[in-house]
Amino acid sequence: MRVYVPLTLSGLAAAHGAGEVGPGPLTAYAVTPGLREWYVSDDIEELEYAALNRAAAASLRMIAGNPDEVRRRVVVAVDVPDGSAVADPDNGLSAASLGEVRIAAALLLAKAAAVHVDADDAEKDVAAAAAALGAADLGDDDAQFTVDGAEDHELLWFGVQEIPQLIR
Repeated sequence: MRVYVPLTLSGLAAAHGAGEVGPGPLTAYAVTPGLREWYVSDDIEELEYAALNRAAAASLRMIAGNPDEVRRRVVVAVDVPDGSAVADPDNGLSAASLGEVRIAAALLLAKAAAVHVDADDAEKDVAAAAAALGAADLGDDDAQFTVDGAEDHELLWFGVQEIPQLIR
């Protein structure tokens, strides 16, 4: 099963230094029954893209919580054994936790399939989205529009061997 772990650039740097994303337990995103029902698709690539976007939204929340963090979303994609990523059945259809899974142990960074990071030109929109997140959560439509502006930026794909260039 592929899981998408939300991070920040400083979190990616720490994971690179430690050789692992962790310690566990970790919150990640994956194609869960709840995500399948919400997205209404059988196309695994579309479903994995939806899980990646859920992780990118979680990365944005991490960024919003740290004013010193670089304003670029980061998601690490890792293949884990079936059964090691567990969805909470009570939150399966909760809008806030669609696709969310828990992983008990740290994940070796060397086993990651890819790292997804915003391009430099997304920083302005990600910064605005991070600043507007609280108001958007309270139902402010203008703030939600700003948050959605960050989602308009596609995360770029990088191999694990490219992490040193990303965290400079």
